[in-house]
Amino acid sequence: MMVKFSKMHALGNDFVVIESLTQHVHLNATIVRKIADRYRGVGCDQLLLVGPPSKGEFDFRVRYFNADGSEAEQCGNGLRCIARYVYDKKFTGKRSLQVQTITNTVGMCINADSSITANMGQPELEPAQIPFNAPQRAILYPIEVDRIEYQISAVSMGNPHAILQVASVEHANIDHLGPKLEQHPRFCKRVNVGFMQVHNRQHIKLRVYERGVGETSACGTGACAAVVAGIQQQLLESKVRVSLPGGDLIIEWPGEGYALNMTGPAVNVFNGYVKL
Repeated sequence: MMVKFSKMHALGNDFVVIESLTQHVHLNATIVRKIADRYRGVGCDQLLLVGPPSKGEFDFRVRYFNADGSEAEQCGNGLRCIARYVYDKKFTGKRSLQVQTITNTVGMCINADSSITANMGQPELEPAQIPFNAPQRAILYPIEVDRIEYQISAVSMGNPHAILQVASVEHANIDHLGPKLEQHPRFCKRVNVGFMQVHNRQHIKLRVYERGVGETSACGTGACAAVVAGIQQQLLESKVRVSLPGGDLIIEWPGEGYALNMTGPAVNVFNGYVKL
């Protein structure tokens, strides 16, 4: 069966977007892995499936699948691509959208300059809800890898994140520490790992090793989690520019009890058909 798809990216974090609004689509882990394969398939960090909402007050429902076939709860860069996709493909004429995900709903706005702002909701900081094995909530948690103790922040943005502050993202040992922390037994659902360098109170650099994908050029929820961690440690102001390998995002968070806003680009690369 052939289905239409669009290849998209947000700061180089790339996606295959498939809609089940006008076509019948059945996905499983094997199909996702084949499509995501960069040598034998289309190639992507994640596959995004856009469908009709389960409730009338929402505009669309989206599911996220990692390159390894596993299903993710949330993806900030993917959300911006969804907004760009449904608007450009004329599935909606609205510039403000409410989208369902597995874990929550997200409000998005397509701005006049074509950037997209997503209301990412409130971060979850309670360990049991991240989920992260810790006796009580803390700003920093000690965690051991290869008999070395590191201090991390743990945050959920609808998906789990561990944030490790480093002196330099260029020299961070991501290839080793990324997979070790991603699969650390204290994170029962695995975790996305952010390596954060604080440049000043309004600017950080960030690299992210994503769960089920590996290092990506950008991670929207990772940028949000890093800003939350930095503000909690009193290192950052409420509006921060996050520089990722693929480009910059603007994250705004007034503090606990408030939602985060994330603003950045989303781009359509090409369209095609793929056999499921």
